[in-house]
Amino acid sequence: MDESWPTTGISGFSYSEDKVAVERHLDAVEAEAPELRVVRMRPALVLKRGAAQHIRRELFGAWVPNRLLRPGRSRIYLQHPRLRTQVTHSDDAAEAFRLALHADVRGAFNLAADPVVDGRSLAARFGGRTLALPTVRPIPLLHRAAHAARIVPAEPGWSDELLLSPLVDSGRARRELGWTPAMDALDAWLDLMQGVRDGAGVPTPPLDAAAGGPLRLREWRGSAGARGPLSS
Repeated sequence: MDESWPTTGISGFSYSEDKVAVERHLDAVEAEAPELRVVRMRPALVLKRGAAQHIRRELFGAWVPNRLLRPGRSRIYLQHPRLRTQVTHSDDAAEAFRLALHADVRGAFNLAADPVVDGRSLAARFGGRTLALPTVRPIPLLHRAAHAARIVPAEPGWSDELLLSPLVDSGRARRELGWTPAMDALDAWLDLMQGVRDGAGVPTPPLDAAAGGPLRLREWRGSAGARGPLSS
């Protein structure tokens, strides 16, 4: 889908609702100040090595050891037409912002590197075989149950994001900005996964590799059986 795809988001998923709110704010800005040049970047999932521990804490929690997530460990990759995502490396996303600053452009730009990340592309790049799933209906149900049990900290809406979001076309960014990702989607995914294996992070509060505390104690306090809000 190109940039004309409706920005209504996924109801009940706070991350998506936040993006929708930003879009509506920008609509108001453009209406009130048409002389401003407003550019909207709509990147796919942005990955990099330094975000590894943050993403692991947010999506997988304390129960998943880093070694289970290292690249190449799995020899079987699940395949279904709805089980796929698009990603871009943070350096390439930043380059799109730089290009837009120096171009006479307005409006929205989708940003996603090729190829689409799914079971077939992962098996082809990293070795292994695919296992076709007849349906993905159990995935949201299992995710909600695991979240309610404090095993998975990630909001259940992430399953809807994965299964319901359309694949986006980045053609406008390539044509009008001259944007060409230096890192393909699978290499960006590998960069992140190698960071997970190595316990990588960067010294900012959200991305700090040590934010979970020694032996992930802060993560465990919000995990299964704990009281209080679920921590990430």
